Amino acid sequence: MLPTVPRPLADLARPQPVTGLILTGGGARAAYQVGVLAAVAQLRRDAGATHTNPFPVISGTSAGAINASALACHADDFDGAVDGLVHLWQSLHVESIYRADAFQAVKSGARWVSMLSLGWALARWTRTRPRSLLDNSPLRELLGRYLNMDRVEAMLDAGHLRALALTGSSYTSGQHVTFFQTHHHVVPWLREQRMAVQARLTLSHLMASSAIPFIFPAELLDLEGEPEWFGDGSMRQSAPISPAVHLGAERVLVIGAGRMKEPEGRRHQATDEHPSMAQVAGHALSNIFLDALAVDVERLRRINRTLALLPRESRSATALRPIELLVIAPSRRLDDLAGEHQASLPPSVRAMLRAFGVSGKGRTTSGSALISYLLFEPSFVGELINLGMSDTLARRAEVQRFFGWPAKAPQLDPAALRRSRSAGFAAGC
Repeated sequence: MLPTVPRPLADLARPQPVTGLILTGGGARAAYQVGVLAAVAQLRRDAGATHTNPFPVISGTSAGAINASALACHADDFDGAVDGLVHLWQSLHVESIYRADAFQAVKSGARWVSMLSLGWALARWTRTRPRSLLDNSPLRELLGRYLNMDRVEAMLDAGHLRALALTGSSYTSGQHVTFFQTHHHVVPWLREQRMAVQARLTLSHLMASSAIPFIFPAELLDLEGEPEWFGDGSMRQSAPISPAVHLGAERVLVIGAGRMKEPEGRRHQATDEHPSMAQVAGHALSNIFLDALAVDVERLRRINRTLALLPRESRSATALRPIELLVIAPSRRLDDLAGEHQASLPPSVRAMLRAFGVSGKGRTTSGSALISYLLFEPSFVGELINLGMSDTLARRAEVQRFFGWPAKAPQLDPAALRRSRSAGFAAGC
C-alpha cells in the first residue's frame, strides 16, 4: 500500500461538497476545455490540494464525452490525465478524426452534394445512401489506442471516482439518454423525452455521443435490451447540468465550448445574398451545442436565487437544493478564430466545404461556424487551449473560491508531514 497524504485538520472537520464537472459538445471546439482543465490543474497544484480527484462526478457530451472519459479513466492522477489530454489534442490533425484524403472527401462530399442538388431521383438511380458527410473511423481507431474504458470500473472500485455519465440521442426512439456508470445507489431518472440508464460504458458510447448530426455516422447501442441508433448527445439536450446533479454533485463546474452571451448591440449587416448551406449548418450546430447550456445555466441560477429567498423551513420541505455553479466559457467568438485558421485544413476538405458555401478569409469567412467544429488542426487547437488557460487564470480568485483553495500554497511543517505520512502508511498496511 502506498502512504496516504494527510489532509489539513480543517478539511477533515469540514467535508468538501461533491464537485461535478460538465463538459459540453462542439467538435474541435472542445480543445478549449483542455485549456481550462490545464489551468485548473495548475491552480490546484499552487494550492497544494493534490490529495484527491477534484471532480468525483463527471458528465460529458459529444466531444466533451471524450475529455470526460479520459479524466474518469485516470481519476487517480488528475494532473497526469490533463497532461495526457493536452498532448493528445496538440498532436491532432484532421486525419486523426475523419478521412480527409482527396478521394474519400470527394466521394463522401459528392454523394451529399448530389443528393441535395439533384434530389431523390439521382439518389435512387445510383442507389447511393450516404450515412454521413464524413467518415470518422480514424477517431474510433485513435480512441481505441488512447482510452481503456475498463479503467472506469477500477477507478470506481478504488473510490477515486463517484460517477461518469455520457449522453447520446436516439434517432430510433427520439429519446435523449444519459448512460451512467457508478457504484453509488442512483435511481435512474425519467423526464419528458429524456431518460437515464445505468450501463458499463464503452468506446461505442463515446462514438455515439460524439456523432455530430449529418457530419458523422450514427452508432448502434443497446437501450434496455433493444438496439437503437444514437447520435450526438447535444441534440435535444434540454438540461445539460442535470446528470451531474442526479449523480450527487453539490457544486458544478461547467466548461462551455462557445460564448454564453454575445455583446450587446452586436449585429451583422444583412445582404441580398441568401445564406449558404454552410451558414445554415453552422447556425444549426451552434443551436444544438450552445443554446441548451445557456438556458440550463440561467434556469439553475434562477432556482438558486429563489431558494435563497425562502425561509429555512420552506427550503427543507422542498426536494430542490441550491447548487453552487461556476461557468467558464470562451471570451472570444470561436467562429472568428476558426475563420483565421481555415487555411490549415487539408485542400480536399476546403474544396468540399466550398461546395457547401464556405467562402472568404479570416473574420469575414462565410460558414466559419461550421469550420470551427471540424478544424482539428494544431494551429486552431493550440489557440483554443491557450484561450482556455488564459480565460481561467483571469478568473483565478473565482476558481479558488469555488474549490475552497487558498490563494497561496499552505505552509506545511516538514516534520509533521513526515509523521503523518508514517501514520498513514502504517494504517494502510
